[in-house]
Amino acid sequence: MVKQQRFCTLVPAAGRRASPHPATAPCRFRLMVASARPRGQTPTRACRTPPSRVYIIAWHLVSWRATPQQSPTAQFVDTLVQGAPAMASEDSAAPVVVDECRGVLFVYSDGSVVRRAGPGFATPVRDDGTVEWKDAEFDAAHGLGLRLYRPRERKNQLLPVFFYYHGGGFCIGSRTWPNCQNYCLRLAAELGAVVVAPDYRLGPEHRLPAAIDDAATALLWLASQAVGGDPWLTEAADFTRVFVSGDSAGGTIVHHLSVRFGSAAGRAELGAASVKGYVQLMPFFGGTERTRSEAECPDDAFLNRPLNDRYWRLSLPLGATVDHPVSNPFGPDSLALEAVEFAPTLVVVGGRDILHDRAVDYVARLSAMGKPVEVKDFEGQQHGFFTIDPWSDASAVLMRALKRFIDTDGRFD
Repeated sequence: MVKQQRFCTLVPAAGRRASPHPATAPCRFRLMVASARPRGQTPTRACRTPPSRVYIIAWHLVSWRATPQQSPTAQFVDTLVQGAPAMASEDSAAPVVVDECRGVLFVYSDGSVVRRAGPGFATPVRDDGTVEWKDAEFDAAHGLGLRLYRPRERKNQLLPVFFYYHGGGFCIGSRTWPNCQNYCLRLAAELGAVVVAPDYRLGPEHRLPAAIDDAATALLWLASQAVGGDPWLTEAADFTRVFVSGDSAGGTIVHHLSVRFGSAAGRAELGAASVKGYVQLMPFFGGTERTRSEAECPDDAFLNRPLNDRYWRLSLPLGATVDHPVSNPFGPDSLALEAVEFAPTLVVVGGRDILHDRAVDYVARLSAMGKPVEVKDFEGQQHGFFTIDPWSDASAVLMRALKRFIDTDGRFD
């Protein structure tokens, strides 16, 4: 059966701008289809997209051969999400995908960006009810939120606060993704802590240092909650025992926060909140000179060289190299770290991780400066093993190490 069906085309709207939105907003196609209107009503409507690219919904008739399996809108969205170019308007060439990250982020030849709302892999959330959680907004100007977790049984005790900044090469990821949710649920349960999982703006729409700025805003938001904040948080959190962690790109964020707040003036910014320690989980550092683990990284690694390089190209300021101060703590233009008053810092590395050698070198250099930093090397583990499978044996070992680090207020074994 062939019938006429209204279908939508995405057309770049020249000269139009829209308000910025967080890179973690719901799938843009769902928003577009839901807000579009047929011809004869309001003809166009600007959708929520980054300032650099605005789309307008235009409706027209196309022939579609109906199938019982899938609606035409679903076919259209699936085609775009899989990386095929969007349908072009009559007077423009169809854009093509020039960059793609894990089936989630698609950058087109016309500069437009498409994101999926969720990860490119299916992961069930394992929530047994022993941890309760809620969302909160910490940056209204950028529409950024965070997810708070706390053990349901607390015995009227105040619990340490454990931040977790997600990974994703500064280009993908969200506090709402199931892998992040699972990891945070286990953190809250096994560490006996209030877990704070913030989002941050992502590239290429929002290039670095936007993510670093957002991460600092989230930590300052927590500090502001210490006095007259949300009772859900204040009745459970010990603001004098804050630990800041992150994996991959989140680990890089942790380094920059430890520098930002590693002075008397920085600690004063946090007011009643006191950071006792930092945890960098396989930090995402870079540099123009390849390390051994980068040079020898196999193509089938979870994080391989092409993807590693693509993340930096899409997230760093335009024209910057990976020796930029955000990516390389010891680059030619990076801040000297000798004067920074580092809180105790635990760095976790994996033996099969492309980033292994940079993290080990980072620890060695800081140790030579007399900083309280230590490395825990998980032999045979790949990048992000603890979020890929939070219930693996290696993840259990990591949880015990984090528990000891927190229970001793940042002292090492």
